[in-house]
Amino acid sequence: MPLPEEPIWLAEEAAASTGGVLVGSDSWLASGVSIDTRTLQPGDLFVALKDVRDGHDFLDAAFAAGASAALVSDRRAAAGPVLQVDDTLIALQRLAETARNRSPAKRIGVTGSVGKTSTKDTIAACLSAIAPTHASIKSYNNHWGVPLTLARMMKSSAFGVFEMGMNHRGEIEPLAKLVAPDVAIITWIAPAHIENLGSLEAIADEKADIYAGLKPDGAALVPADAPFADRLLAHAHARSHRVLRFGAAPGCDARLINFTPDPDGGSIIAAEILGAPIRFKIGAQGAHWANNSLAALLAVAALDADIAKAAAALESFAAPAGRGQVLKLTCNGAAFTLIDDSYNANPTSMAAALSSLAARQPGPNGRRIAALGDMLELGENEARYHAELAGPIAAAGVDLVYCAGPRMAALWQALPQERRGAHTETASELTIRLKQDLRTGDVVLAKGSNGSKLHELVAALKSGDA
Repeated sequence: MPLPEEPIWLAEEAAASTGGVLVGSDSWLASGVSIDTRTLQPGDLFVALKDVRDGHDFLDAAFAAGASAALVSDRRAAAGPVLQVDDTLIALQRLAETARNRSPAKRIGVTGSVGKTSTKDTIAACLSAIAPTHASIKSYNNHWGVPLTLARMMKSSAFGVFEMGMNHRGEIEPLAKLVAPDVAIITWIAPAHIENLGSLEAIADEKADIYAGLKPDGAALVPADAPFADRLLAHAHARSHRVLRFGAAPGCDARLINFTPDPDGGSIIAAEILGAPIRFKIGAQGAHWANNSLAALLAVAALDADIAKAAAALESFAAPAGRGQVLKLTCNGAAFTLIDDSYNANPTSMAAALSSLAARQPGPNGRRIAALGDMLELGENEARYHAELAGPIAAAGVDLVYCAGPRMAALWQALPQERRGAHTETASELTIRLKQDLRTGDVVLAKGSNGSKLHELVAALKSGDA
């Protein structure tokens, strides 16, 4: 195998980092790190994690796909060189620590109930316009996603952007300490995972644990307009002497002055960053993108990086698939616009998505349509949270609502008859009804928790099949 310009791992370095034993070869190098044979690239180090499935069952597939070596804990036959360790997850964490310590990259950590991935992607777009930037892919934000992202970071990276998520209390702090960010950001507080944490106060406290990982001179960024902002500020001040606020509130270090949806797509934002006025366009549409971009530019400012270059990069930034991506589609002869926000949902992100739908003008004879799936992990008040969506739906001028899932029955009952499109138990059943009812000029929002499988409805609409 030809030597890459910058291999991420050499065999001896990986062994020294993990305390493992090299078997079969001590001269391999890895150009990447993978835990999934379906996406593994030739030259990757395959990490056989024991999680939902045992990665050791896929060693043959990994080497067949071109893995340079495998990180294993079970002693079994392998078709290539291995690095033997006691525990592959702990070994991955040690690779992450080594990758962090050997790189001069300034690191940004992002968490929050909503907007984590969108803000992470926005920051990465800003910093990539300035210098080589490494960032989490997709939503790799959990106990294996964060160390995997760190372990993939090249020594030459100037910046690293890391997303951190949680389902239960106590999960953010170890991730934050592993990343040890120069800048730590909380995007928002909302009742995501409230079923597990019990209250919004507990969610705020858990999210604020990201500040526990800050480097000694690190900056804590706080969403001034979010619920329990004062509680977040108290946590931030307890752990950092550099506390910065973003939002529309007076006195914010990054302050929103004006937000205007652009009829041609995207949003035009006027703001002040550390007292300096700035006007820029972001390619994504929706008021929540103003919050994301303020957080991103304040992070750039906290790193003393080029704000003008960062802001200019946002004009070409577009929302990714599943997170507000806007598509022009044709299905059964109907030409319509789809807002694909199907990756996840909670009451706050639902309201933000409906606001984006409101900003879209249907064509002649077209309608605003919301195709919504169940919001999960909302606890004992889930029926109320679903029913209360009727308010934002009315405010957004939605003409018809199509609901999928048993929890959405509460919203269905709260809707006036004229807004009821259909209610089905599954997303696949809803797809059939919606495709039959589409007409040219419609604007359709698709949103629900990942488990509601609204992504299947999106895929069907993209296919255009009857």
